[in-house]
Amino acid sequence: MSVRVLLVDDDPLVRTGLSMILGSTPDLEVVAQAGDGDEAVQQVARHAPDVVIMDIRMRRMNGLAATAAVLAQPRAPKVLILTTFDLDEYVFEALAAGASGFLLKEGSPQEIIEAVRVVANGDAMLSPRTTKQLIGQFVAARANPRRTRAQAKLELLSNREREIVTAVAQGKPNADIAAELFLSEATVKTHITRSFAKLDVSNRVQLTIFAYEAELVTP
Repeated sequence: MSVRVLLVDDDPLVRTGLSMILGSTPDLEVVAQAGDGDEAVQQVARHAPDVVIMDIRMRRMNGLAATAAVLAQPRAPKVLILTTFDLDEYVFEALAAGASGFLLKEGSPQEIIEAVRVVANGDAMLSPRTTKQLIGQFVAARANPRRTRAQAKLELLSNREREIVTAVAQGKPNADIAAELFLSEATVKTHITRSFAKLDVSNRVQLTIFAYEAELVTP
């Protein structure tokens, strides 16, 4: 079955370009488009896409508010933020709210196609030009109460879960984590899933943000 995609951008030319790119591969299908956040929420309810490509800056409801509204819906799709900026307040807040990653608008067609496939598969996607360290630097500049809350949540994790959360935040794939810790990939996935539940996060990006806020890793 193909991955169903909703395109959200207030520039019709951007939507047309993305539609042509995604339409060039048989496993991706653009099922609808929206020109602002309000329309995006309606189209999600109407078409039940698997992935929403969401512009972060729009003239009406912006991508941050729309992301929160979309992710609050039953059977919420994955959200992939599309932006002209590497990482700023809007993008960071969208990631913290549960977006699965982001890409730059100037990304290549293949990067966009692969990003949709990655997030549809349940993984996290960050722009190839962006490193986890950028998230760490952004977290480091934020208020102390977030760090205090994150560090308190560390008590919920076992020592093994802390090791694995740290490795995820360092950008290591499950196979590498399994090899380093002498575990099976299935066991690593189980620990990650348990960590999601304990920390009330939904993907690896949020787990990475938590790890920096809790100072398991530093910029």
